Amino acid sequence: MRLHNSYTNQIEQFETIEPNKVKMYVCGPTVYDNAHLGHARCYITWDVLYRYLKFRGYDVTYCRNVTDVDDKILKKAEKEGKTPEEISKYWYERFSESMKALNNLKPDIEPFATKTLGEMISIIKDLINKGYAYEANGDVYFRVKKFPKYGYLSKQPIDQLESGARIEVGEHKEDPLDFALWKKDEKFGYNSPWGVGRPGWHIECSAMSRKYLGKTIDIHAGGADLIFPHHENEIAQSECANGCRFVNYWLHNGFVTINKEKMSKSLGNFLTIDDLLKNYDANTIRFFILTNHYRMPVEFSDEALQAASNGVKRMLNAKQSKLDESLDITQYEEYKEFVNAMDDDLNTSKALAVLFDLANKANKDADYAYTLLYKLGTVLGFTFEKATLSKDELKDVLSRVSAELGENFDSMDDIIEKRKQARAEKNWDLADKIRIGLDKAGIVLKDSKEGTIWELK
Repeated sequence: MRLHNSYTNQIEQFETIEPNKVKMYVCGPTVYDNAHLGHARCYITWDVLYRYLKFRGYDVTYCRNVTDVDDKILKKAEKEGKTPEEISKYWYERFSESMKALNNLKPDIEPFATKTLGEMISIIKDLINKGYAYEANGDVYFRVKKFPKYGYLSKQPIDQLESGARIEVGEHKEDPLDFALWKKDEKFGYNSPWGVGRPGWHIECSAMSRKYLGKTIDIHAGGADLIFPHHENEIAQSECANGCRFVNYWLHNGFVTINKEKMSKSLGNFLTIDDLLKNYDANTIRFFILTNHYRMPVEFSDEALQAASNGVKRMLNAKQSKLDESLDITQYEEYKEFVNAMDDDLNTSKALAVLFDLANKANKDADYAYTLLYKLGTVLGFTFEKATLSKDELKDVLSRVSAELGENFDSMDDIIEKRKQARAEKNWDLADKIRIGLDKAGIVLKDSKEGTIWELK
């Protein structure tokens, strides 16, 4: 298996620290608002990596943190007259619901920053004792220039970083580049050797990663927007405190863009996962994201989501047969093609092409195809219920068929009942007109002893 390592900017053979074991850390959410499509891309991408590593036989420990102490949480708490704990608890629950709705597996470990304060303080004390950090008026800062490899991940030379560095009002830094490990905060803070305060954002991940996975881990992943300063700072403080390499493989997913701009809350151009799920199901959102290579930016548009919806219908409406749990899927060429694609730095678009091929073969009654399609599709996180119409799509179908027949229908059941009545009265013209109208709308009717059902073509 080969993965693109952002640290070396090369695709490298993946080798684990311990045989057959993977320690994987992903930067989780800051819980103060709804999760959006950018979050969906990030967490679906690493959900697929998690699933695939397990599929390939690795014993994976997946840790994804929750940042529940942060400036944004405090501002929201003040604005709404609530405690920071109330804000973070509410939005963590909403985030968890969104992840479940997207069919993302829960991480093995999901630590909260506020429950790891002791570990953060311990690392900060080590950094001070080693001369890498210093206390200044209740704040603690990391001495960036004491770490020669600073800027290596983000490929930013120190002189370029210096030119843009500033000391903000109230800061007591030795150098503009130094970043906060601990912030004085007498209103919302916690007790520490440096007075009442709270941790800097970056130290949280270093502490949680070390506590739950160890000093050196196999994979650290997140969005490309975290490369600098977050991941750069994590490397500096972790390697200086621990005296060893922090991460062997750094993986980053690309942005989601709208009109070529990164989707983000700060720009106000984000679409929440909840809003998306009103019009598109989880399979469609996942398909849209996986059609593109995870490192590339993805341009959001309704047209792209509609194309993804059509792709999902094509795949999930394959002729279903009984799953053969005893089937040795490794003997089939399609399995090998799927594995080759995924082993090549998670080439999900090629993996999807294999699933399309299997769907076509299932429709031609290849006895193994549906079982293989189901098992490989599940590795990518798809669920194999029959594709359905969104509320807007169903409304459109009803409108078109109503116009075709010159009669208003409020549901598909009404249309099916109308056709049943026409057939009972031997009004074959009307019955055919209804069938043709539905066919034009992409819907096929299937008659059986149990009654008539409808499916997407």
